[in-house]
Parts: sequence; structure tokens; C-alpha cells
Amino acid sequence: MLQNSRIEAVVFFVKNLHNTQQFYESTLGLKTSWAAGTEEGERGEGGGHLMAHIGDSVLIFFEGDEKPARTPILVFSVGDSEIHRMVEHLTTHHVEILAPVQHAPDGGLTADFADPDGHVLSIYQSPDEKC
Repeated sequence: MLQNSRIEAVVFFVKNLHNTQQFYESTLGLKTSWAAGTEEGERGEGGGHLMAHIGDSVLIFFEGDEKPARTPILVFSVGDSEIHRMVEHLTTHHVEILAPVQHAPDGGLTADFADPDGHVLSIYQSPDEKC
């Protein structure tokens, strides 16, 4: 099912975005940026988030309380019109759907599901892909 996808992002829920930014920039040497429409220190309707790009993948940091076992979340990028078909496939295989297809903060689509050990995995369809 995911053999033609790629890892799009790894999502972390963190206690403090500013401390996270300091660590990833100063300690790890990564360049971070605030999501489009979110300026440093501003919490928009989507809560605002911080990003760090590594090659073709991105680390995404949302501020919020989340159980440690549910973060980070591995996000697979899927192609044109595939997200609904994939969720249907997962459902027919009795996979627990944690969050049905819904809009992602950037206007794309996302859905979360659990592996047999309860780890959260996510599939993401870019807003550029057709529905």
C-alpha cells in the first residue's frame, strides 16, 4: 500500500515551541521556520507550528500536550486521490483509524491510524493533489 509513498514529515508535540526552536537551531544546527501564516510567538487558529527541513522531509512541531507514546508521528505522503482509497483499505483490514480523513493545517488532507502496537502513523495528501 505505501510502497510508492515517501516519508513526508515526522510530527512532534512539544511543550514549548521557542525552546524547541532554540534546541534544533543552536544544538543541532538545523534551520527552522514558522509555518506560513504563523509568525514567531503568534498562535493562529491552527495553533501555529514550527518546521525544520531535512532533505526532502520535514520535522513539524506543534505545541500541545500529547502522550509521549503518541509522538512523534510518522507521516507518509500519498499521491493524487489516494488518501480515501487507503483509508478504505485500512478499514477493510481492521486497522484502527484514529482520525478520519480531514483537512491538514496547510489545506491538504490527512488521516491517522494505529499500527498493532498502538504507534500513530499518518497519511497525507498535499493540497496540490486532486481529491
